[in-house]
Amino acid sequence: MITRLNHHQYDRWAGQIKRTGGCRQPIHLRGKVEHYDRSTGQLLHRYSTVHEPDGILRVPCKTRRASRCPSCAETYRADTYQLIRAGLIGGKGVPETVTAHPCQLVTLTAPSFGAVHLRRERDGKVLPCHARRDAETCPHGHVMSCTERHSAEDPRLGEPLCPDCYDYSGSVLFNALAPLLWKRFTNSVRRHLAKLGGLTLKDLRHNLTLSFAKVAEYQRRGVVHFHAVIRLDGPDGPTSPPPAWATADVLTFAVQHATKAVSASAPAYEGQLERAFRWGDQLDIRPITLNGELTEQAVAGYIAKYATKAAECVGTLDRRINPLDNLEAFNLRDHARRLITTCMRLGSLDELAELRLMDWAHMLGFRGHFSTRSRRYSTTLGELRAARERFVHTEEVTHGRSPLFDEDTILVISEWEYAGKGYSAGDQLLAAALTGTRLPNLGGGAR
Repeated sequence: MITRLNHHQYDRWAGQIKRTGGCRQPIHLRGKVEHYDRSTGQLLHRYSTVHEPDGILRVPCKTRRASRCPSCAETYRADTYQLIRAGLIGGKGVPETVTAHPCQLVTLTAPSFGAVHLRRERDGKVLPCHARRDAETCPHGHVMSCTERHSAEDPRLGEPLCPDCYDYSGSVLFNALAPLLWKRFTNSVRRHLAKLGGLTLKDLRHNLTLSFAKVAEYQRRGVVHFHAVIRLDGPDGPTSPPPAWATADVLTFAVQHATKAVSASAPAYEGQLERAFRWGDQLDIRPITLNGELTEQAVAGYIAKYATKAAECVGTLDRRINPLDNLEAFNLRDHARRLITTCMRLGSLDELAELRLMDWAHMLGFRGHFSTRSRRYSTTLGELRAARERFVHTEEVTHGRSPLFDEDTILVISEWEYAGKGYSAGDQLLAAALTGTRLPNLGGGAR
């Protein structure tokens, strides 16, 4: 740390760190960018990392995981918020008339795989977890009852009342099939909308568009469920109104039907028969209104909050697990360790190879995208990032810190290579002081 502070390029290094916005694990790049006049071939400008501190350029990692980099995850969360909100009230290329389109917040849950400790409330009062007068004793000697009123931070939340009775295989298989179940759900909603409108599925696209944005959330028991904003548009998307028959009630009927109609099957294995998985019985459908109980700001904030989280709440890792890793060496909850072990065991079977359970054991079998949107819902994350880059470039040109080139007359040639990521222990301390970020555990340097 003292060496860095006394280095003649410290100011340049500090400038790099500040420009990453407090990224905890910045990416190291080595290379150059050259700008040539297309008509004359004259070199107009060259940037090279040769003259940068350590010969590298540090850029934000842009991860969405708050457990890895809170700073970059916050940027991802804010972008997701703007994306969701634009699809509810307009902006970012979406007309304000979209507020008149039927729109609902739908929550799809997972089925039960065994009784777990949970926190229940009614009228602001915490209820007993699983209070039963005539509770049965399971074959493993556990009384299937719990009379405690768990606090919100109780580490036992999500833990099975009897781990040996809990269906760990079913849990990880459901996670693995959840993306397919979601795809079949949206297809079923479209088919039922066509039926309710007296149209064929082919003709539906000329009359109605189903637009959505969804995010996956892990429950404490280790299974995913989905929160989705689902909206009905006209054939041209948010710029056109839906037909008169496409009301909020029609959308509700279609969602309710699709939830019960679709299923996804896991192949037979180890003497087990083929098993079909469906959504859980708890279906929540709530209308989104500008002045109602559920506003567009609340919905956008609610969904964006989950876009930066993964399976960490279950007590697992936020990185891939090698089959040779010793799970006992990690600080894992027993429930999470069993889920990971089940992924490893089932993933080694040829019958389940296509589910890639071993590759996604750290995600407890789930291998889908956490945040997705239909093509016409609103803007995209790429467009939001591009707008931010244009703004930053315009500011630099305005303050004379960057040359302004016409992209139509200038040829840009870039050469970049990956040179590592992260900080040394000393750089980590200085970076935290420069950006005002919280220090992570100092467990290793740059890789």
